[in-house]
Amino acid sequence: MTPSDPVKTTEYHASRSGHRLAGSGGRAAWLRLLRSFYRWDGPTWLVALVLYASWALLIALHEVLAWWVMAPLGGYLVAWHFSLQHEAIHSFRSVPGWLRWAVVMPPIGLWLPFPLYFASHRQHHRNVHLTEPGVDTESVYWRACDWQSLSPLRRSLLMINQTLAGRVLLGPILRLEKLLLRETDRLRRRDFQHLKHWAVHAALLALLFSYISGVCGMPWWQYILLFAWPGFCLGWVRAFIEHRYGEHPEQRTAIIESNLFWSLLFLNNNYHAIHHRHPRLAWWRIPGYWRRHHERVLRDNASFHFPGYWEVAQRWLLRPVFRPVHPPSIKP
Repeated sequence: MTPSDPVKTTEYHASRSGHRLAGSGGRAAWLRLLRSFYRWDGPTWLVALVLYASWALLIALHEVLAWWVMAPLGGYLVAWHFSLQHEAIHSFRSVPGWLRWAVVMPPIGLWLPFPLYFASHRQHHRNVHLTEPGVDTESVYWRACDWQSLSPLRRSLLMINQTLAGRVLLGPILRLEKLLLRETDRLRRRDFQHLKHWAVHAALLALLFSYISGVCGMPWWQYILLFAWPGFCLGWVRAFIEHRYGEHPEQRTAIIESNLFWSLLFLNNNYHAIHHRHPRLAWWRIPGYWRRHHERVLRDNASFHFPGYWEVAQRWLLRPVFRPVHPPSIKP
């Protein structure tokens, strides 16, 4: 109720105005803080902080946690780290390149030096060559002539790899085999350019295990079984159907909507067609872009879209998603 005394009425309205101004100023300060948080890649820094802190804590507690608790948590963190590395390749641009690399260089997934992943993945992003064997570094396709030269056993293994279960369980082995063959071939050709990256990788692994085994007492083999390997396997869920051949490059990349579990794990890279369209778009901006432009995205990628990973599993858990022979290489 407004006071009847004129002096008190004036004081009352002045007080109300002051509260409104203070409230407005508070909201403005909050908005400035929020804008700064996003301008400086706050969500990505938050992911890095939570990820590394959780990783260190989980290893420190390994003696009191059951393996069936450690494996899914450790695997999730390692796969999440792969997503953070992917974000550092494309986005995370508010910091200098050296700092961006330093944040994601710790090789908690063990298997690949980050500079090699960086170079390989940048080549994959030449969209006009997506899925083309020998050019797209992440293609699962084979040229028809190369496919025919494979043994029946090898073709059978590759067809198993075209099921979701096979990709998760067999895919890591095939990927490590490919890496080993590629790197040893370089050495045979006396190409030693990658040795410096492997040397740095080995030094980082030594530092990593000085904490894992030296400080926390976790055996190296246990870390591989409970962290590195489950994380490697889990990462193949996203890669399973994110690309397939289409007549036009825009039709070769999928959109897979999902829940918080998968979208956070992959840092929204499951909206993969958007990522290939705008690779520098920060991961937390992708869902908003999808909401605003989903009709255009689906028109351009010929509705290469799935409502979630459950549908992908229902369709292709044990059935091959496609025969991995690159269609343009098949002679009529």
